[in-house]
Amino acid sequence: MNQNELSIVEQLPREFRPLSPWAYFGYSILFSIPFIGFICLIVFALSGDNINRRNFARSFFCIYAVVIILIIFLAFSGASLGFLANNFY
Repeated sequence: MNQNELSIVEQLPREFRPLSPWAYFGYSILFSIPFIGFICLIVFALSGDNINRRNFARSFFCIYAVVIILIIFLAFSGASLGFLANNFY
């Protein structure tokens, strides 16, 4: 970033300042920690401190929801296939 871009970012209100790539990386690691990461994910998704962090937390929460739904679907389909295979033999 050049000096002009830095001064524009500095003039933004705190809630609109962009996150650095390292911040996204660190938040990804934080949200991946069991229990504590999920609590931080909910807190950041509901807070209004920084809009970029809030939106990232919400997108991470959506990924968790999709993964949980996929795991439940695969568990039920695997259980039903196992039941059918058991009855077949």
